[in-house]
Order: sequence, then structure tokens, then C-alpha cells
Amino acid sequence: MKGRTLGVLIAAMVAIAAVFIIMAMRPEPAEKRKPVVPDATLALAAIATPATPARPVTAAIAFQPPSEAAMPNDEFGKVVKLGHDIFTQTERYASQYNGSTNMNCSSCHLDAGRLADSAPLWAAFVSYPAYRSKNDKVNTFASRIQGCFMYSMNGKAPPLGDPVLIALESYAYWLASGAPVDPTIAGRGYPKVPKPPLSPDYARGQQVFSQHCALCHGADGAGQTDANGQPNFPALWGEKSFNWGAGMSNLKNASGFIKANMPLGLGGTLSDQQAWDVALFMNSHERPQDPRFKGSVAATRAQHHDSPNDLYGTTVNGHLLGSGKLQAN
Repeated sequence: MKGRTLGVLIAAMVAIAAVFIIMAMRPEPAEKRKPVVPDATLALAAIATPATPARPVTAAIAFQPPSEAAMPNDEFGKVVKLGHDIFTQTERYASQYNGSTNMNCSSCHLDAGRLADSAPLWAAFVSYPAYRSKNDKVNTFASRIQGCFMYSMNGKAPPLGDPVLIALESYAYWLASGAPVDPTIAGRGYPKVPKPPLSPDYARGQQVFSQHCALCHGADGAGQTDANGQPNFPALWGEKSFNWGAGMSNLKNASGFIKANMPLGLGGTLSDQQAWDVALFMNSHERPQDPRFKGSVAATRAQHHDSPNDLYGTTVNGHLLGSGKLQAN
């Protein structure tokens, strides 16, 4: 009797083991299987496709602008196309309003103003008119573009009705086709990166810059141009960069842009600490004067830059930022 019971127990255990073995050998459902990709292949893919950033910053992007292939083929489409060309080749198509910068509009608004979390043009279009504390008044979309030429491009504002301004407005309007009028639309502006545990540091930022940024923007931050002098990579400081009145001179904006989009094609790979550190390093260098300057750095800081996230009017490495004298790296 005991032998029979033992035999039954052994048989049951064998059956159970067989079930586990069969289950272990069954393939996973297709939706659960993950392809195995060699590390080298992943690295090559990242290098080969720099225009598709891995940006985990915005959880869900509900709106997608129309593709360039859908650009209308009529008289309005010609103006939209001109706006696209101005946006991506600003010096070539709007040199009369561009300053001495080594920049295009698309230097900060990536993928021709299409990329979410890179201050996309379509999100800006549906967010104005709006009040801005920068100039203490309600701004139209046209005046917002004018401000970009004055500050980020270190140039002068196209007057209302100018073909350049009309083309840029038309391009933005077309990109926003189907987008809701919503100042909180997902992907607008640059994401907010929380301040890291350690205060932003110049030396750490310099190390991040050397490792991740200098290849494209140059060790001197002067950027790179092609054989025709057109910007490939924008200057980050110096006489050909954005001026002190630009939004990118604020550490919050700069760290958000860097975290979401840099290095190009590898957005989201820097830590919050690295993003803040390299933003501080970038903005610790001299650049063209704020157009609102009236003779006093201290007064200009008090009126327009009075924030711990703004380095204008502070002294870094013995240099008073905003003094107008370009300093060595």
C-alpha cells in the first residue's frame, strides 16, 4: 500500500514538472516579445538617425503638424514655403532682419519648428495673444516673432505687414492646422527641468560641454557654418550668438531645451544635473548686449534680469557679464 502511494506521488510530481517545462518552452505572445539587438547596432542606429531624438520628457503628444509633403500647391502654399525657408535658412532669406548671429530660427526650434518640447512653432501659434511679463503687455503672435528677431537673432524686428513676417505667420498657421487654440497644448515651449540636488557648477558644466557639445558647437562655443557661411550649428556665446535679452539666457529655459533635445539626436540622455550644469557654463560667457540696455549693467539687471536663474550682471571668473567685453573661455 505504501509503495502504491509513493508511486502515485512520484507520477504526480513528474506530471507537474512536465507542465512547467512545456509552459517554459512556449513562445511569448508577439506583443510581449522584445527583439534582441546587439549593442553595436543600437549605437549605429543612434548615430545614423540624429533627427529623431529619444526624448522621454513629454509623456503624450496629442498633436502632430502636417508633413511637408502636404504643403499646399497654390498661392498660399508659396508663402508657406517661403516661411519654411526663412525659418530654416534665416540668414539667406531674411538677412535684412537677422543680426550677426550664426543662427537660424530652427537652431532653437528644431525640425523646422515641428519638434515638441523644442518650442514648436505650431504650439506658439495657438497660444497667442497672451500676456508676457517680459514686456508687461499682451503680445500678439506677430509681435512674438518680432521679439525673436530682436533678441534671439540679435537683429531688428520686421515691421507689421512685411513679407518676412507674413511668411513666418503663414508657415506657423499651416503647421498648426487642426491644433486646438490652447496655451497649455502638450509639447509647447521647453520642458521644465527641476533643479538638481547640487547647485549648478561651472567646472562640471565645462566637462559636460567638452564631452557632449563641443564636437558640434566648437570648443570656443562659436558654432559651425558650411562653405557658404550658412549656420550648421549655432554659436552658444560670443558675438554671433543670441543676445542677453533672449529667453535662452535664462537657466530654466536653457536647461529645459538642453535636457529635451541635446546632444542632437540623443535628447533625454543627459541627467537633470548635467543639463543645469552645462546651461550655467554656456550662459557664463559674454554675448551681445540686451537691446533694453540704457547704459548701466546694474540697472538693466535690476529691471530685466533680477532672477537667480539669470547670470546677466553677475561676475563669473572675474568677468562682469553684460559688460560687453568678450572674455576668453
